[in-house]
Amino acid sequence: MSEFFAMGGHGFYIWASYGVTALFMIIEVIAVIRGKRTVEKRLARLARAARTA
Repeated sequence: MSEFFAMGGHGFYIWASYGVTALFMIIEVIAVIRGKRTVEKRLARLARAARTA
């Protein structure tokens, strides 16, 4: 099992790459969700402004 995690002496680089990739994927999901909320708020504001104008 330890040989699997060591990956022939390259384990640190491989697992660090997986970790960085996972981190950026999580950050991307959070950014998309925040962007969606921002767009929804803008659209709601525009809709309210169009109804009153």
